[in-house]
Amino acid sequence: MSRGGLKWTVVVLTCRHRDSEVCFQRELELRQQCGSLYEGALVLTVRDREEPVGSGGATLNALLVAAEHLSNRAGHTVVTADVLDDAHILIMHTGRDFPWSSCSRAFCWLPGEKPGQKVQAPLCCLDLLLDRLSTQICPGSPPGVWVCSTDMILSVPLDFALSWEGFSGVRVLALPGDVSYAADHGVYLCDQQGRVRDIVYKGTEEQIQQALMPDGKVPLVSGPVFFSRSVSEKLLQTHVTPPLNGCTYLGLDSGAPPLQISLFLDVLKCLCSDLTQAQFVSEERGGCSSVVGPQGATVRDGRAELWRILRGTPLRLVYVAGGHYDYLTLSGKQHVQRLTCDWSDRNTLSHIQRESGVSDGARVINSVVEGDVAVATGAVVQHCHLQGPLDVPSGCLLSGLEPSASRCIRKMKLSSDIIIQGHRVELGELKLKVFTVTGARDDLQVSSDDGHASFLNQTWSDFYSRTGIQAEELWVRGEGRSLLEARLFPVLRPRGGAVGLEGGVAWLLGGGVGCLRRWREAWRLSLREVLSLTRQEAELRWREELLFLAGRRRVFDALTSRSDVCLLPCFRAAVLGGEQGALLDTLDDIAAGPREQGAEPGAELGVAARCLSCIADVLVCMARGRGGLRSGPAANEAWSSAYLLLEEGNLWGGVHALAAQRADWLSRPDLLVRAARHYEGAGQVLLRRAVMSSQRFISIGQGEVLPLTEWQEVECPARLDLAGGWSDTPPIAFEHGGSVTNIAVRIDGKRPIGARARRIREPLLLLVSRSGGREGGVSTGMVCDSLDDLSDYCQPHAPGALLKAVSVCSGLVSLTSQHALGHQLMERWGGGVEIQSWSTLPTGSGLGTSSILAGALLAAVYRCTGRTYDTDALIHAILYLEQILTTGGGWQDQVGGLVGGVKVGRSRTFLPLQVEVERLSPPDDFLVALEQRLLLVYTGKTRLARNLLQDVVRNWYSRLPSMVQNVQQLVENSEECARACSEGSLSRLGRCLDRSWEQKKLMAPGCEPASVRTMMEALRPLVLGQSLAGAGGGGFLYLLTREPGQRQVVLQLLNDMPGLGDFSVHSVELDLDGLTVLPTC
Repeated sequence: MSRGGLKWTVVVLTCRHRDSEVCFQRELELRQQCGSLYEGALVLTVRDREEPVGSGGATLNALLVAAEHLSNRAGHTVVTADVLDDAHILIMHTGRDFPWSSCSRAFCWLPGEKPGQKVQAPLCCLDLLLDRLSTQICPGSPPGVWVCSTDMILSVPLDFALSWEGFSGVRVLALPGDVSYAADHGVYLCDQQGRVRDIVYKGTEEQIQQALMPDGKVPLVSGPVFFSRSVSEKLLQTHVTPPLNGCTYLGLDSGAPPLQISLFLDVLKCLCSDLTQAQFVSEERGGCSSVVGPQGATVRDGRAELWRILRGTPLRLVYVAGGHYDYLTLSGKQHVQRLTCDWSDRNTLSHIQRESGVSDGARVINSVVEGDVAVATGAVVQHCHLQGPLDVPSGCLLSGLEPSASRCIRKMKLSSDIIIQGHRVELGELKLKVFTVTGARDDLQVSSDDGHASFLNQTWSDFYSRTGIQAEELWVRGEGRSLLEARLFPVLRPRGGAVGLEGGVAWLLGGGVGCLRRWREAWRLSLREVLSLTRQEAELRWREELLFLAGRRRVFDALTSRSDVCLLPCFRAAVLGGEQGALLDTLDDIAAGPREQGAEPGAELGVAARCLSCIADVLVCMARGRGGLRSGPAANEAWSSAYLLLEEGNLWGGVHALAAQRADWLSRPDLLVRAARHYEGAGQVLLRRAVMSSQRFISIGQGEVLPLTEWQEVECPARLDLAGGWSDTPPIAFEHGGSVTNIAVRIDGKRPIGARARRIREPLLLLVSRSGGREGGVSTGMVCDSLDDLSDYCQPHAPGALLKAVSVCSGLVSLTSQHALGHQLMERWGGGVEIQSWSTLPTGSGLGTSSILAGALLAAVYRCTGRTYDTDALIHAILYLEQILTTGGGWQDQVGGLVGGVKVGRSRTFLPLQVEVERLSPPDDFLVALEQRLLLVYTGKTRLARNLLQDVVRNWYSRLPSMVQNVQQLVENSEECARACSEGSLSRLGRCLDRSWEQKKLMAPGCEPASVRTMMEALRPLVLGQSLAGAGGGGFLYLLTREPGQRQVVLQLLNDMPGLGDFSVHSVELDLDGLTVLPTC
């Protein structure tokens, strides 16, 4: 049920077979857990009495059981009608066996999936019906009882709505049908006010014509029935009213004889205005129990009681013009056509190894298809595990077949329109697999003596002639001689055991290893008997096994092919089905890759990192919403050995070490969540190693070493990300490809970021960082005279971590060297190095400070040690450094601050990660106008969300559809922004800024503080576009104003707004140079 649909109090599913109760109950509960049934509903599966009681009797019994459960829940000791006062009860009948789905029509799979489902699940007739009832037909109805059969596919117009004003009594919904179609069904006769006069079942054409509606159709006896609360109470009293109590389980337990009652032709017909009591009680009518013979008196008495209890209740018709009713008949041809023509999904929850072998007009439902299997247009494969080579001709239906059947079918050389099914049956204590075969064009119910009767699409006489079988061997004298009753299918041989596909079905088709003698020796069953003996629990289990096997293989394909398929619904389904163990094993195998060492290209690291994130998803699913927050620390010592293996490049060993440790963390929800955090941590290790593959694009040359004490000083502008931010973030940058358009800017006329370095005589490292500018602000200094002083360089919150990481990554010293720090410095550089950095920007500004500062530091260090570089090398060196520093992040900050002007940076969908920068050449007047209209507003808010990056990466690895779509739009917006700048369009640029901000909010929900939202709404009339810089959450807001020179106007507007706090407004100038080396003093 979709969100906002009717919240049922009770949902009851009736069934005929003993083993259906438990397995159908589980199916209902699974749907409740999946969210397709209201979680607060009481779901019940109720078995009918052994003897047929009809749809009316099943309704009375189901209502009794529902009321009894509600009475018990309310604390009553007897059944009371008071529980109906506020109850919305839904009763669904599964009805008779269906030859083309071994688990009734209700659980007949359809070739489609419900869009947007959170848990991957089949779409059955029951699911379609539940959705139609819960979201379209029943919402708004008063308390009462809805009754509906599951033997149909029902559709109503999207704008359909029922009015309940002034309603009382009983209401029936009728779908339109042709007169010719109605000849095999029932129709309602009603007056102009919608009052039902009579119900005609399989009437003459003249009778049916009386029911014609203005649209030329007739109202079929097809849809749901609603009984109001008062009428429901009257129905409930039948459980103590002989002989009607014979329909209920209480009657059975009390020794009451069974009574068969039809919902439409008994319960509803007694409400029809044209009938007299005598007609209703004594009339013989098709589809009902006979009023003559041994049970005649009981039937008449039952009808008389119905008349006494219900007569006078208004019965009204709602005709659903534009609706559609598709009854699932016994026709194999119609069913195959239904599956292939009414639905467009070629592959439904299946794994098909060679997709090209399945024609567009074919349907493969919940199956595993291996090898060279060709499925022709108009053919259906459902609930099968097939192995090629194999051809499935047009019109065929293969169902319930295991891999061993493929070899036999291969030998048969099937012709078109053949239906082969495998059934799991129970004969006493024997559990057997039985195979049946029919022709799709065969009529199962017509007598073999009929001129149109056939078996395997050929006349019975042709079949007898070909096989030597005689009619007397198929039917017992006195029985109906229909195909449904023909004992055709061998099951057991006296000395040979169970009969397989080759010895039974294949021989009937004209091949195989059987013969007439062996066929005659075998114990045989008819199709009707096979259906009645089917173990529905085993059938549902087989379907489930295939669903999860196909799911695991689709997971393998999605991950190894690096597709953008969201796997979370599959993971949730596996956990609900108890299949998480096999799923985790599959993910382990994908992540580990081949065992051979050295066969680990960067692409494998990307796949493995996503796999580890998927394992984290599965573990969180297993916690079922308990166990704490998803984000948290991931440095428990128990996982360290696995992490170390991954860091060392031993992917296979690391993944298996993780799996071994995982086994100790599965017992409680809190442990599962903590294990998930450590799997994400392991994924970050692999992601860092994958991004570090960019090291190959770092080209550093050696020049002349500069004199001691001579400073090499560089300054850098900040960057404003105009569009595309987040698409540069690994793994998005190399799995989807990134594009970011940004500009380098001076703030209040100054470059806010700088660094300088010089060689000094003492063999040590002197590291100084300043906030507030080169000369002012707060400075932090440290002296490193041993390698131990640098050991925390990879801990981003350690004092001087960035300066230490620069010292290591730039090659000033090597931490793995056997030589002391001082010895290395003297050997390499003839002395120590002093490094200083500064920034005038606040922490969390969103202007790319840390990455740009890393670039300035690297440039200063390289220059003071006589090494040469280019901007491209610096961009990739910063990527590498930030992986060493474990801060992650993308490449757009350094592109924005190191390269001047307006530019677009791009990365493509492969590893190693390479960034390519295109400097744009906008018109000069555009640059002037842009500079006049750009303003920065410091919001006074510091970004507090420390897990933004982790959340974004997690959601990307999960391939949430909204995330994948948004990333694509980020890239598209960046490219549009680049075109807008190149073509000099301020208005288009403004729209890009606004789109970019909306996209950032989708990437990282919660990045827009309430005060900032208020500020942006107030500024909207003044701007062409605006956005928080960087990831948002605080820091700087940049504006593209409609008019030039608006700083004072903006300042005044914000000053007039209460509660904004410590904000400030800053001017912006374009910086066309980027990283700039200052003259030596």
